Amino acid sequence: MKPTLVVLAAGMGSRYGGLKQMDAFGPNGETILDYSIYDAIKAGFGKVVFIIRESFLDSFKDFFKGKFDDKINVEFVTQELHKIPEGYGPFDRKKPWGTGHAVQMAADEVSEPFLVINADDYYGKDAYFVAADYFKSNPEGKTKDGKDEYFVMGYKLKNTLSDHGDVNRGVCRADERNNLVKIKECKKIRRDNDGVVRYPEGDEELKDDTLVSMNMWGFYPSYFDYFDTQFKEFLEKHGNEETSEFYIPDLIDWLINEQKAVIKVLSSDSDWFGVTYQEDKPFVMEKIKELIRKGVYPEKLWN
Repeated sequence: MKPTLVVLAAGMGSRYGGLKQMDAFGPNGETILDYSIYDAIKAGFGKVVFIIRESFLDSFKDFFKGKFDDKINVEFVTQELHKIPEGYGPFDRKKPWGTGHAVQMAADEVSEPFLVINADDYYGKDAYFVAADYFKSNPEGKTKDGKDEYFVMGYKLKNTLSDHGDVNRGVCRADERNNLVKIKECKKIRRDNDGVVRYPEGDEELKDDTLVSMNMWGFYPSYFDYFDTQFKEFLEKHGNEETSEFYIPDLIDWLINEQKAVIKVLSSDSDWFGVTYQEDKPFVMEKIKELIRKGVYPEKLWN
């Protein structure tokens, strides 16, 4: 069974000033997402599920129509505030429920192993092959003693910072067996003028080689059941809070603490890059040009 790619593309790009997922970065108008889909197809993924907003569903479909739907099965689902378990709410808020909730929107479309990515992050060709190989080696997603087993792709913090403002990252800690021990969603990380990487909510400094998650996660359908249980608890405690969100790391941390699942930390030789601010765009465009010069991608991606 071929794995599925689940793309988190519902963000409104407030810090970027527009929809990053449809902005052009390649020489022929290619988006970052185009390169991610291209890599996933080459690695053997059989379907892509886009998580988007109802407000730009039609324009999103029109934008990508005909590019790759003859090469991979394509589905679209929407993430909206009202899509919560029956009996909860209504809640007076405008902010989305977070990345954990976004993944849950794909539940009706996914019955196979699946890889989660952000639409506006470039993860590198090798990362998709590493993920696909993992799914092949463990098609049921189980440890030898029967626990659920997922994975996260780790990247070094120094390669994920922006020169133009702060970023949010899932800071990871792994043991000697490359099992994730702890993950913490750290907000507003930035390198200060003294060269030290810090974030406002934490007392400790972050090292350049600190392992972070860029939201490339390997899951199996059991994810959806775990999420449903924990999200209900989240709504009871935080549903009325305007800015509280349920992140993927929140669920992962619970799974680890409760010994419900083992989370492997994988890595690849690929470089990560992405856009948080409009000022990041020239750098990303140059990186893509460099990859084309090296022969990683053709100049016209979908020809």
